[in-house]
Amino acid sequence: MNIENQIIQQAKDSKSIIITAHKSPDGDSIGSSLALYHFLNKLGLNVSICHPDPAPKYLQWLEGADQILNVEEHAEQIREKFAAADLIFSLDYNHPSRLGEHMEELLNASGAFKIMIDHHLDPADFAQLRISDTSICSTCQLIYQVITASGNGEMIDQRIGTAIYLGIMTDTGSFRFNSVKAQTHRVIADLLDKGVKHDLIHEQIFDVNTPEKLKLRGFATSEKLVILEDLKTAYISLSQEELDRFHHEKGDTEGLVNVALSILGVKIAAFFSERDGEVKISFRSKGSDHPVNKLSNTYFSGGGHANAAGGKFTGTLDDAIAKFIEILPQYVS
Repeated sequence: MNIENQIIQQAKDSKSIIITAHKSPDGDSIGSSLALYHFLNKLGLNVSICHPDPAPKYLQWLEGADQILNVEEHAEQIREKFAAADLIFSLDYNHPSRLGEHMEELLNASGAFKIMIDHHLDPADFAQLRISDTSICSTCQLIYQVITASGNGEMIDQRIGTAIYLGIMTDTGSFRFNSVKAQTHRVIADLLDKGVKHDLIHEQIFDVNTPEKLKLRGFATSEKLVILEDLKTAYISLSQEELDRFHHEKGDTEGLVNVALSILGVKIAAFFSERDGEVKISFRSKGSDHPVNKLSNTYFSGGGHANAAGGKFTGTLDDAIAKFIEILPQYVS
């Protein structure tokens, strides 16, 4: 029996299933959670989605998004779900710490059978079954693989396919990253054949800007963009005061780091945002010579992919930037 069939059989043998994904949800974590949720529902199984925090508004249009429980609003309900669960799916994260303190504690304390489906480097050994494939562009493509390789491909409908398409699209920068392989396009072709409206998905993600969001992004690129030509690096930083000034909402700064990376000659980019007494950092790079996941893991308590990673810094925004600039030369040489 292949691992995909083992996963489906384990789900069918379970009475109460939870789907979890990482803190600070993105298109791949939301898409994979909902695709698996809808699929397991079609199998007639008892399944819930429990996330650390709410999805940004630009992802809340997906069918089923209103069924996602989050710790910020449903802490007691989630605790009860974990207490009753006999199967927990861990989607789009490689270590329990990516769940945030509260849900990490619940996951580690649970005696439920655990299944990891993920595409990040260096997976921790906390799940009894694991699909961990860094050559695949997104967890959503792995969910497609689980469904089809288990002989259930005909169950992928427009609702499941839309969630899968969303995750693949967002995690590949609209199919532009080198993580996209021929098989990815074959998956997308199959989803279109199943009725997925790709143009509507792009509209829901990219054509829903508010004036405040556009003003914030304009300010960030015109006033807060710094280019370090000798280090082939660019970065953007936004303080809590600046975010508040433009009425920042979750998701408004999504992709700003890619704007910095798009500058001619830039090989490494970073975006720093000061929120709730902590500095959150996104890193991006071009090519195999600039592994920002190692930079993030070594100095900023984070990790991710070689060319796309995230981290955090406890301290001031200025100190975080100073530390970044100090260690940069060893990653640019």
